[in-house]
Amino acid sequence: MDKQNKILTIDQQGNEIHFVLHPEAHWPLGSPTGKMLTDTDRQSFVYAFDHESGYRYAYFPQNSWSGLANVLLTDATPVLVWQDQKLVLTDLKDELYALVLNIEGNDNYGEKFSAAVEEAFQAVLEQVN
Repeated sequence: MDKQNKILTIDQQGNEIHFVLHPEAHWPLGSPTGKMLTDTDRQSFVYAFDHESGYRYAYFPQNSWSGLANVLLTDATPVLVWQDQKLVLTDLKDELYALVLNIEGNDNYGEKFSAAVEEAFQAVLEQVN
């Protein structure tokens, strides 16, 4: 994983959840695509950006999943923060919700990743069931 494009910390600011990107990230990332992916080898969720040179990604490792779960449990807006730049992560909530529901009980993502997602997003999954 490109360490520079990894979320380092999470910070709640009013109705926004800030996902703080490594200060040495490759910026600008580009335009938010609204697409979330998984990188099971790196145990991360990944948000994709359109960039003139192709896609760029922001990686959400396990230590940031509590913030992602809070986005799903509240009306908070997910915002990517890099130095003094802020970028709303459009459609993250819908994409992430669909992924979490798909991952539950689905070992196609790998048993370790599926178990970690189920644990981190337990409150979200309980709302569905």
